Amino acid sequence: MKRQSKAFMLGTQTPREAAGDGLNRQVFGYNDSIMMVKVEFDVGAIGAVHSHPHSQATYVESGEFDVVIDGVETRLGPGDSFYVEPNLDHGAVCRKAGVLIDVFSPVREDFLDPDAEELY
Repeated sequence: MKRQSKAFMLGTQTPREAAGDGLNRQVFGYNDSIMMVKVEFDVGAIGAVHSHPHSQATYVESGEFDVVIDGVETRLGPGDSFYVEPNLDHGAVCRKAGVLIDVFSPVREDFLDPDAEELY
């Protein structure tokens, strides 16, 4: 049998962790330059308004979210996406349970450090 490659991350075998009330996160592929993260939201879950020095592109896989970026709010659903420039305030409120796929550059070191403060 061939040894499993680190290039493939199976959803059923990738650790899932609580990331706040009604939020669960799976960190998928990453290196120093890029990171992909799946975030599952229950109805009413809040990704509190915050900022970070990373560029962020997010795809709405499912659900419905009120997303605010730099004071502008928009309701997004499946197939929609948003981009957050570094250091802009942003957050999301889940209106229908769903999943966001986040891509960060560079890597979110705080997501890899169990002692880091949660930002979402």
